[in-house]
Amino acid sequence: MSNFLLLPIIIPFFFGMLLMFAPKNIRFQRTGAMAGLSIAVVAAIFLVFKVKNEGPQVVTFGDWPVPFGITMVSDMVSALLVLTSVILAFFTVWYSIAAIGKERESFFYYPGILFMVTGVNGAFTTGDIFNLFVFFEVLLMSSYLLIVLGGEKAQLRESIKYILVNVISSALFVITVAYLYSVVGTLNMADISVKIADIQQPGIITVIAVLFLIVFGLKAAIFPLFFWLPSSYAAPPIPVLALFGALLTKVGVYAITRTYTLFFVHDMGFTHELLMILSVLTILAGCIGALAYFDVKKIIIYNIIIAVGVILFGVSQMNDNSLMGAMFYLIHDMLIKAALFFLVGIIIAVTGTSDLRKMGGLMKTHPALGWFYLIAAFGLAGIPPLSGFIGKLLIVRGGFEAGNLWGSLWILLSSLVVLLSVIRIFIYAFWGKEKGPLQPMDKGYYRMMFIPTIILVVLTVFYGVGSEWITPFMQDAGNILNNPSVYTDAVLKE
Repeated sequence: MSNFLLLPIIIPFFFGMLLMFAPKNIRFQRTGAMAGLSIAVVAAIFLVFKVKNEGPQVVTFGDWPVPFGITMVSDMVSALLVLTSVILAFFTVWYSIAAIGKERESFFYYPGILFMVTGVNGAFTTGDIFNLFVFFEVLLMSSYLLIVLGGEKAQLRESIKYILVNVISSALFVITVAYLYSVVGTLNMADISVKIADIQQPGIITVIAVLFLIVFGLKAAIFPLFFWLPSSYAAPPIPVLALFGALLTKVGVYAITRTYTLFFVHDMGFTHELLMILSVLTILAGCIGALAYFDVKKIIIYNIIIAVGVILFGVSQMNDNSLMGAMFYLIHDMLIKAALFFLVGIIIAVTGTSDLRKMGGLMKTHPALGWFYLIAAFGLAGIPPLSGFIGKLLIVRGGFEAGNLWGSLWILLSSLVVLLSVIRIFIYAFWGKEKGPLQPMDKGYYRMMFIPTIILVVLTVFYGVGSEWITPFMQDAGNILNNPSVYTDAVLKE
């Protein structure tokens, strides 16, 4: 038993509590948040290599025997996601120093980010289905603060919808967990996996699987449950939008992935077929939205929905290639979405608008911004050898192996739509004539927004070009998703 896996959860929580004592001291807030997340990144890197070398890490609180205590489990899936989340939070804090404004900084902005990371990492790490609900609530409470911080009219309007949807989803979550507990008599996810196999009423388990898909689908924004996301995510400032777009929907995606590979595998002819159909419809809805808008934020937001569909299509195929590809693409999308939102935030800051029709000519004044945006856009679309290519290729190969030809072809076709949607931003914003005077912007603030952005873009490029070094970790992640006995054996032997 090792407590090391708890550090990426405890460290952001500790620093978040520390920052609560001096909310008006902006230098203390910035330094504390950067320091806390830097330490968390180091701890997460060590955790990934510990899992790689020693296998899944398990700890049960209070040293209770499994399955009676609350268990935390770090396998390669959760360790990689935890590392990605703390890296993105670090870059978001760095970017926020110039982009968020001192009014928000002095009103618990950085503690909000740290507590949200605590909830996200806890959700990725927990091995208890009810504890997953608890960590969901931790990250949601922090997100409620971040979405309203600043008190702008659009934020307050959209926060009502956001909170209402999540309150309903959370209530349904508790009901579904209670329903599952009444059937299997345990909350430990590994124990659920073992006991579901002995249930003689598979119809009840199928109903529970569909209910969980509704619960997590609301949080992941799958079709037709994505209605709340575009306008709610467009309301807060860019750093908050980047954090939401990169992390929050991915927690819902992770929850679907974990439950549909670990214990809802008894009726794949129905549950996974339903998941595949909904994932294809999610991609279609996202493609329509990405092409319909001229608002740069909305275009990237609808690309979040497309990515959710692509990842869950890979999960629904349930073979080595598709699951490994889903993990590759999940982490790619977390990184590339944050980078794109950072880039879009700089474009909006420079032009003073988010409307493409009011932009133009930025290539003359900001050529570096244009070229880095183009690299990120190609990465999002999956142009080889950039980061989106490997994951999507593996997902499509897995789809072909599973005999889902048309779904796989739709994944490929959606790449063209994604490319068209993000290239529209490049053409409108960077080419042509200037549509109006640019906003006056301090060069120091511009550099402070641009430097973390280009580093993150370079990181996404390395993620694609350096996939040879990353593949062994992804193979371990895909293997544990496709062979749940590896997970259950690691937990139940404790």
